Amino acid sequence: MTTQLPRTVRSDARDNRARILDAARAVFGEQGLSAPMREVARHGSIGPATLYRHFPTKQALVVETFAEQRRTCQAAVHDALADPDPWHGFRNLIERICELHAHSRGFADAFMTAFPEAMDFAADREQTLRAVGDLARRAQKAGRLRPDFAIDDLVLMLMAHRGLQDVPRAARIASSRRFAAYVIEAFSTAPQTAAPTPLPPAPRLRLTHSPGTP
Repeated sequence: MTTQLPRTVRSDARDNRARILDAARAVFGEQGLSAPMREVARHGSIGPATLYRHFPTKQALVVETFAEQRRTCQAAVHDALADPDPWHGFRNLIERICELHAHSRGFADAFMTAFPEAMDFAADREQTLRAVGDLARRAQKAGRLRPDFAIDDLVLMLMAHRGLQDVPRAARIASSRRFAAYVIEAFSTAPQTAAPTPLPPAPRLRLTHSPGTP
């Protein structure tokens, strides 16, 4: 009996930790990092004390919640830099970053804004910007990327992309892919006489009105 108790406690702790992270991915993914910790606890059907025992701060929870997305982003950077075709690597990196951001409002928030002292995300962001800068110089040298492209253009693009978080989830990924395709086309130096690359299908979107507007 006594030998089983520690094992049961460890199993319960692992289960609670997994429930917390699943709840945090769902809550932060849809509501962003402004969602309170109590909402994560409510969504995971656990008590606040259990939540804070595993994650004493919101920062700790956010870093662990998006660990997989951070690894995916790092892999995307690695793959892009290793691509022998810098323009292909540049395009793929933009597409993969947009897809990651479209899947989770919380990850987009953490990546784009220095969430209080979350140096993990700040380092990822700097690594990504350095990679894009390196790819951009190589793609410009190859004549595939317009010569006036600046790294600030990528930041501007990602800021605009965050507006897609207001699109219904069912259409968000398709919207993100089409947005990325438009941006990549704008960055390209393809001759005007060349046939344009077909865009991904356009999702069905509807504008909503604020209360009191006609």
